[in-house]
Amino acid sequence: MSKLLVKPKAAENGCVIDITPESAGWKYVGFALHRLPAGAAAAGEDAGREALLVLVTGAAKVTAAGKELGELKSRDDIFSWGKPQCVYVPAGAAWRVEATAATELAVCTAPGGPGREVMVVGPADIEDVTRGKGANTRHIHPLLMEEREGADSLLVTEVITPQGNWSSYPPHKHDTDDFPNETLLEETYYHRLNPPQGFGLHHIYTDDRSLDETVAFGDGDVTLVPRGYHPTAAPYGYELYYLNVMAGPRRNWRFANDPDHDWIFQRDSKPES
Repeated sequence: MSKLLVKPKAAENGCVIDITPESAGWKYVGFALHRLPAGAAAAGEDAGREALLVLVTGAAKVTAAGKELGELKSRDDIFSWGKPQCVYVPAGAAWRVEATAATELAVCTAPGGPGREVMVVGPADIEDVTRGKGANTRHIHPLLMEEREGADSLLVTEVITPQGNWSSYPPHKHDTDDFPNETLLEETYYHRLNPPQGFGLHHIYTDDRSLDETVAFGDGDVTLVPRGYHPTAAPYGYELYYLNVMAGPRRNWRFANDPDHDWIFQRDSKPES
């Protein structure tokens, strides 16, 4: 199995995915996924690392940095086109999530410093954005991208790609520290499929092809993008959801398209006459 594919494991205290910088072999991004039945809880505290808690589905009572945030109710179904509840937790602050219904909790982490405040990002705070044209159309919820201030290095977004469409396309990369042209960002993709027996394809490659892998992922899998271009495909008949976590030496998302395929971006970016 590819080292770029992480499959869920048997739940240990509800945690089915646990990716750290050490396990991924990189420096910045961490990602964990907890599947909590009603009444179960997850908790954490990580000095030097900030977190975004994403209630992918479900509802839970949340405490962060000593603040009782009450019960936060997310959508019941990822593919309902509803929006999630999120809580930003500053580096070094303790947090606890107690599920009041079956809940899928994503814990997105990256390096952070002191002085930040707890921030709740709810459905009313999250935009609906559509990118691309034709079979390149996908729908984005920017949860904690650079336009939302209050974090040190975390960038988090979620995407729904309709059946038969491509995402992260034309192929782009963000593996070079050359701001404002491009930024160096590690990235994880947490994938869900509707219906769940489906699969998707993630092609991850560099210009010199020293990295060149096509990964077939299933419902609940995570793919790692340490560097290179990384287009994703949803086969006909299967909607694709993914939650992206990115982080690097600066909190900006700037990318470079593969020169062989940039003509698609240039064509589709022209205003319609």
